[in-house]
Amino acid sequence: MNKLILNSYAKLNLYLEVLNKGKDNYHNIKTVFERIGLSDKIILKSRPDKLIKIICKNPSVPGDNSNLCYRSAKLLQEEFNIESGLDIEIIKHIPVASGLAGGSSNAASVLLGLNKVWKLNLSQEKLLGFAKKIGADVAFFLYNSSFAIGEGRGDKIKVLKLQRVRRFWHILIVPKIKVSTASVYKKWDDLDKKLMWGLTKPRYDVKILISALRKNDFPLLGKLLFNSLERATIKLYPEVARIKESLSKLSLQSILMSGSGPAVFGIVSSRKEAVSLSKKIKKQKKSYLVYVTRTQ
Repeated sequence: MNKLILNSYAKLNLYLEVLNKGKDNYHNIKTVFERIGLSDKIILKSRPDKLIKIICKNPSVPGDNSNLCYRSAKLLQEEFNIESGLDIEIIKHIPVASGLAGGSSNAASVLLGLNKVWKLNLSQEKLLGFAKKIGADVAFFLYNSSFAIGEGRGDKIKVLKLQRVRRFWHILIVPKIKVSTASVYKKWDDLDKKLMWGLTKPRYDVKILISALRKNDFPLLGKLLFNSLERATIKLYPEVARIKESLSKLSLQSILMSGSGPAVFGIVSSRKEAVSLSKKIKKQKKSYLVYVTRTQ
């Protein structure tokens, strides 16, 4: 197999609680991931030399060894003494540095793809070991799952097996700003939690949200959305608050920022409602990237 084409999906966080900061300076979190249909394309093509080359038309995507796809391929190449090289073409649709984990998803696709291309026959457990070396969100995308709980740095994954999986429709809005995750966490560290939140804990816990998912309780789910990082991100990037306000004025109630932002999503009842809202948002603010997407 000399060439492989893969879909690389984005994620949303329906719940993200920052628990504490560990001794290693990484934050421990509890989150609920949702995989959505917005996706990049990853094309892997073998080359006769040992070079690993990133090909992408999007200037925001790094083409050097800081790229998570490059790091994934290099890690496997060195670990298993692979003599061939690789062209990694990234056809980018997921906005960069938006809280949708496009880079992490791309990296996971490379791990999964090279396991086939280079015939490594690695187990999921082995692949997870490599994923944890690359980035916190990478592990989630190694599972073929619509929903999962993430703990630790977000890399300890427990797949949510739902008997009646509802495919939620979303309107997704991304302002054309890039958010530094490190800066957001630093701001979170500096905030007076009692002053900012009133309470140091979310009103509901993740178990109640999972129960709502299992029951397909759409109205309840909207009330349970939570993200510890939202306040910190808004302090640094006030545009996020303006997006949430715009959606609220359109009578949408189930609204949350994903990850460290700046992407904001709303859960809606149907594709028709999502399309209608997207048209209204595009008229109001032409600089926003607006998507209609659903659970994948």
